[in-house]
Amino acid sequence: MSMVLQEPLELESSVRAPQAETLAASVVILLSMTVAQRVIGFLRGVLFCRWLSLEELGQWDMAFAYLNLAAPLVVLGLPGSFGRYVEYFRQRGQFHVFLRRTAIVTAVASLVALAAMLFARGWFSELVFGTRTETALTVWLAACLVAVILHNFLTALFIAVRMYRVVTALQFAQGLGFAAISLVLLSVYPQGATSAVIGYTLATLLAAAVSIGWLSRLVRSEPIEPATERRRDFWMRLLPFAVWMWVTNLISNVFDLVDRYMIVHHSGMSPDEALRQVGNYHSSRIIPLLFVGVAALFASMITPHLTTDWEVGRRDSVVRRLNLALKLLAITLLAASTAVLFVAPPLFEVALRNKFQGGLAVLPCTLAYCAWFGLFAVAQNYLWCAERAALSNLPLLVGLILNVLLNLLWLPAYGLPGAVWATTVSNLAAMLLTYEFSRRHGMQIDAGTWIASLAIGGLCLGPWPALAALGVVGFLALATNRLLHADEKQQLLESLRAGLDRVGTAMRRIFPAGIAH
Repeated sequence: MSMVLQEPLELESSVRAPQAETLAASVVILLSMTVAQRVIGFLRGVLFCRWLSLEELGQWDMAFAYLNLAAPLVVLGLPGSFGRYVEYFRQRGQFHVFLRRTAIVTAVASLVALAAMLFARGWFSELVFGTRTETALTVWLAACLVAVILHNFLTALFIAVRMYRVVTALQFAQGLGFAAISLVLLSVYPQGATSAVIGYTLATLLAAAVSIGWLSRLVRSEPIEPATERRRDFWMRLLPFAVWMWVTNLISNVFDLVDRYMIVHHSGMSPDEALRQVGNYHSSRIIPLLFVGVAALFASMITPHLTTDWEVGRRDSVVRRLNLALKLLAITLLAASTAVLFVAPPLFEVALRNKFQGGLAVLPCTLAYCAWFGLFAVAQNYLWCAERAALSNLPLLVGLILNVLLNLLWLPAYGLPGAVWATTVSNLAAMLLTYEFSRRHGMQIDAGTWIASLAIGGLCLGPWPALAALGVVGFLALATNRLLHADEKQQLLESLRAGLDRVGTAMRRIFPAGIAH
């Protein structure tokens, strides 16, 4: 949004409008809460792997993936349009009209989805879990879907009015509540994936309840004006953008889900065996998905800097910054993933009770494709700056089609490794296509970016080949100018010195006497 949330000039009520945060405050809040959430999520994931059987873990993985896919699908991507249009209607005194109309449509769509899942729970059970026997779990999944839609609606609304503290409070309450409630349920009511879905439902509703006070203040602080825009004009303005966001979410979520869906429905395995393989796969994704989250956060943080340079005509600066960002991210992901490969055997043996040897076997490729997806998330910033956002979806679509075709070929023959190989190739293709589309629209991708990005493939071969690839990349970065240019090294050195100076200044403020002596 281009304008900061302000208090209305004339209000019949004396309610004070909730304040929006500045960008700097938002970044600090986002970073701190993201770190806390990732730690909580990692610990919860480890405990789930310890306490759930392979089949139960596979059921939870499929249930969670279904929620991520169905929640935006059911409401036609409507909350995705909030960031673009809430401020538009607020500035015209139509906030209440906007909120009422979108809330009604969201509620009706949610109830329709709930009724459909309850009426055809056998069909949905087969769709999600590959068997018609999980109807009780499907009922809870239907209730959870409504809760997730509500949570997404509120989160999108608070993001749109730039109340990031509320957003982080919602997300933190959901993450912490899910960990606490689900783990308590699993200890006293051990019903496997059902306990996990119940815990997620209750935690999501708890997070929504946390926001009630802020939502009430926000609504009461806005002036109530009669609708001046006809319903048809209102929806014609909103729906095209919402549908585009719906398509984007659909492609992204199906791209993430397709390999597990293929395992459940097209592997030739029995439903129980397929879910056990999904459970193995889930264990291999716990740490790599943490890296994906960090990469996505990094991608979102550099976006405003790149767009600022772009808008003032500094296109060369965008290219330099993005090349450096991709190289640093690739090196970091390669180093972190290589370390994970060396510590993985004892981690899987001790922390995960040696239950997931199938997950350990596919971990190298899982780390590689998650790293490539992280680079894709950063690289697509150039297409956004060049106003070619539609092209950022095309690599995912091509990768999705490639994933399905390769799964049909490899999955029946090789099982879980075949599915992971297919996903690895599709993520590599998505990254390379994004690089190519960016190059065709003016981005010069230097040799160092190609070297660092492709070196990640060494992870697929195991820990020692990955270490060798990291050694080559490190040598090229430190001893030559082939990977990192001299000016990039100077820039990094200056940034490091500035960071150390800030740390020293902060330490002197905290311990002035001790530093003096």
